[in-house]
Amino acid sequence: MGRLKLFIPLFVFLVLAGLFFAVETEVSEGEYDPKALPSALIGQPFPAFTLPALLREDPVDESLLKGKVSIVNVWATWCPTCLFEHPFLVDLSERGEVVVFGINYKDNPDKAREWLAAKGNPFAVNIVDESGKLGLDLGVTGAPETFVVDKAGIVRMRYQGGLDETIWQRRFVPLLEQIAAEETL
Repeated sequence: MGRLKLFIPLFVFLVLAGLFFAVETEVSEGEYDPKALPSALIGQPFPAFTLPALLREDPVDESLLKGKVSIVNVWATWCPTCLFEHPFLVDLSERGEVVVFGINYKDNPDKAREWLAAKGNPFAVNIVDESGKLGLDLGVTGAPETFVVDKAGIVRMRYQGGLDETIWQRRFVPLLEQIAAEETL
């Protein structure tokens, strides 16, 4: 029994090493993505809301998201990753591949207006979620997060983290093509 105790640390090391290599293999093969967080909203209608819009007088609601495939980007001026992804969102909006809506999350609306005036505004409409309630309903854990919403207003995907062209092509374009194919059936 005493000699068996000598092998316990070796056994623990081998198990941990095996787990490490299994996860590392999944990451390197693209099978594991810590930013692809599951969401209870996938396949569900976008949550109901009535909130002010950043650059409009009238409040907006979830009907805004119906009738067109869109992405909804949760962002804030205090978010460094949002600053990184912003030029891509401006470019994406200019390309017209998809309608881009924004949710200004737990932020000062005046700062947000200044930020967009200085850096460009990629958003067709920007929803003000100063209290964070809509973010809570969406399950937002932080900014940025981006949701794909189909023409029926159904959430089809959630992505946490900054967007760039590589992520867009790898994660979003295949889903948008799938949604387009479903609409032609």
